[in-house]
Order: sequence, then C-alpha cells, then structure tokens
Amino acid sequence: MSELLVEADGLVKAYGDFLAVDGLNLRLSEGEVYGFLGPNGSGKSTTILMMLGLTEPTAGGVKVVGHDPMREPLEVKRQVGYLPESVGFYGDMTGRENLMYTADLNNIRLSDAKARIDELLGMVDLVEATNQPVGQYSRGMRQRLGLADVLLKRPRVIILDDPTLGLDPTGIQWLLGMIEDLSTNQGISVFLSSHQLHEVQQVCHRVGIMSHGKIVLEGTVAELTEQTGSGGFGLVLEVLGGGDELMTALQGLPTVTTCTRVGNEIVVQSGGDVRGQATAAVVASGALLLGASSENRTLEDIYLRYFAGQES
Repeated sequence: MSELLVEADGLVKAYGDFLAVDGLNLRLSEGEVYGFLGPNGSGKSTTILMMLGLTEPTAGGVKVVGHDPMREPLEVKRQVGYLPESVGFYGDMTGRENLMYTADLNNIRLSDAKARIDELLGMVDLVEATNQPVGQYSRGMRQRLGLADVLLKRPRVIILDDPTLGLDPTGIQWLLGMIEDLSTNQGISVFLSSHQLHEVQQVCHRVGIMSHGKIVLEGTVAELTEQTGSGGFGLVLEVLGGGDELMTALQGLPTVTTCTRVGNEIVVQSGGDVRGQATAAVVASGALLLGASSENRTLEDIYLRYFAGQES
C-alpha cells in the first residue's frame, strides 16, 4: 500500500466571515498524480498556501510527508517542491547560476549540486542554454528551468500551479510526459492545480473539483462520470436480430438511463461503463453483435455539467 504523503483533515481557512477553505479533506499517495480543479476563488490557491506553510489554517490540519507545515516548515521545504504559475529567476544570471543559487539556499554540497544540476539540465533539455542569461529564455525554457529548480533537492511531493499556461503544444506534451515519468519511474507525488482540463485528464490518476472552499467531486474520471448523473457514457451497438427481450435486458443494466433502437443500431446511455454487460446481453439474447463503439464523458464535460447544474 502506497504511503500517504499529504493528509488534510477538516482544513479551514477563514478571513473574517468568509470561508476560503471550508472543511477540506484530502489524501495524496506516493507516486500519485492528483488534479486539483475549480473556478477562480474556489479555494485552490489558499489550500496550496496551507500545504506549504505559507498561511495558517483557522481550523483542522494538514500533514505533508508526515510534517505539520506551520510547526515544521523546514522539514516540509526539504521534501516538497513548488512550481508557481509565474516562475521567478534572476534574469541577469545564467540557468546554471540560478540553479547553483537554489542549491546553496538548500545547503546542498557544491560537488553534489554540480552533478545534480548537470543531470537536471540534460533532463529538461536545457544543456545548450546552460550559460545563457535567463532573461533571454522563452516562457517554455523558463518552465523547464523551473522544473529543474523544483527537482534539485529530490522532493517527494511536487506542487504545480498551472504549469502549462502559455506553453506551445510541443512544450505542453513534453511537460505532461515529464509528470508521468516523475510519477511512474521516480515515485514522486504530483499535486497539479490547473484550468486545462484535457491536460489534467491525460496524466492524473484522481481529480478533486473545488467549489466555494469544498471538494464537491473527487475520484477517477470514470467515477466522476457516475457522480454527475446520467449521460456520462454512450455505447452504440450494431446488432442483427434480438427483439424486445434484448432491449429489456439492456434497459435493466445498472446505471443505464436510456436505450433506443433504430434498425440494427442500439444506442445505450449510462452513468458508467457497461460495455461488457451490454455485449453479454446481446449474446445471451441470441442476436448477432456486428460492432460496438463507445465514448466516455470527458473531464471538461463533467466539470461544465456540474457547474451548469449549480447555476440552474
């Protein structure tokens, strides 16, 4: 069983009568990529600040790699890397010099720092720009350097705040690939706060959606599909034969909401994936299954469906 690296229980942050975070419970396991979503003002940034020990909870608590960020800030700092939306570097210093400065701040020995920086500059494809002033870096190059900066101290948890903002498609795919590698091959937990829903869906194992300071939906994309009601999963069956008995069997499957037939084509709408059960029902009815196609609801669909329901 994977170790829990982030544990928040009943986390509250109040500013006067306003609850920026309202009783938040959160778990992040070793090697997990967790997508943290929600509209502006939903409490995402305040949650991150509490995880980093940069603002004190009003109530409840959070532990990061087993430490209280407010009482043990240095222990948390040693094991957590944070890449903000806007990465700050000294523009007149080179990429290598900026990383050496970070290594010095983190008390990394000079010999270890040099070797680690060489490794990281190769990892983020900045070897050719090593001695170029960061003020001349593009947005994508600065993000790459930011990731190297975060990884310098070998953290166990990385917090990324809209890391793909302003990147071109090539840069986005590179960064998403890096996130998958850090999770799968290095066992690093990644807490990804983003507005780019299709990117979150590509790399995240679980997703939490915030609204008014609370996590209102949480789980895998398939689980969120079920939580947001009907219409989450569409299945089209091409069937030769079968009659009312087959339609009754399909309609009776768990989470199925509608089942219609035109000629040889049967369209099944459900809140979950019923492909296996539906094809088994076709076979059991004695009909001939000629083909099947399906489409899962995307994370963007789920997100928009939830907030549209809130407004209605």
